[in-house]
Amino acid sequence: MSQDKDAIIAHYRALLAEHGSGAKVLQYADDATQAARYDVLCGIARPLGSVLDVGCGLAHLHRYLRGLGDGAGYLGVDIVPEFVEIARDSLADDPLADAALIDGQDALPTGYDYALLSGVFNNAMDDNWGFATTTLRRMWAAADKGIAFNAMTSHVDYFDPGLWYVDPMKMFEFCKRDLGGHPVLRHDYTLRPGGFPFEFAMYVYKSPRASNA
Repeated sequence: MSQDKDAIIAHYRALLAEHGSGAKVLQYADDATQAARYDVLCGIARPLGSVLDVGCGLAHLHRYLRGLGDGAGYLGVDIVPEFVEIARDSLADDPLADAALIDGQDALPTGYDYALLSGVFNNAMDDNWGFATTTLRRMWAAADKGIAFNAMTSHVDYFDPGLWYVDPMKMFEFCKRDLGGHPVLRHDYTLRPGGFPFEFAMYVYKSPRASNA
């Protein structure tokens, strides 16, 4: 993954130079679509408790969580040194929050209720499936209660060659059979009113959820 990692870091450094600290540096169209994704991911549990933010970027998710009134522990991890430095600065006034640089190969920090990931699987690379499943296994090992993530769905009528699209049912089966968790597939949302659902989200719980019926 070293070549992919170097290319990804270079890609996001270029976006940082172009866009600064806004949502576009993470390839979100704008703040509204970024918040829409976070709203779906955070639907895994309310309140969330402590969160490990995998591929945290500039720790925008921390700001979103605090806006919800969630004051539990937060750790953001990323492979881009500049992102981690900016994230740490933004978290300096919160004693329950921090950011850390990772190399993408080691085990993730443990002791967090949920591990969340947004947008990390979107860019095309040599072995997207291997990268995604390895990352999900690490997230699963790190989280006490479950994980939530999103990805581009293969159920679209246009494919950008620079992005990775995956069959949601293939990902569901991996989460059920390989992780051994209890997955919930969200393919029912759009990022804008009237938009097309070009991505999906998955919640994977370590314990079955009680029915509200």
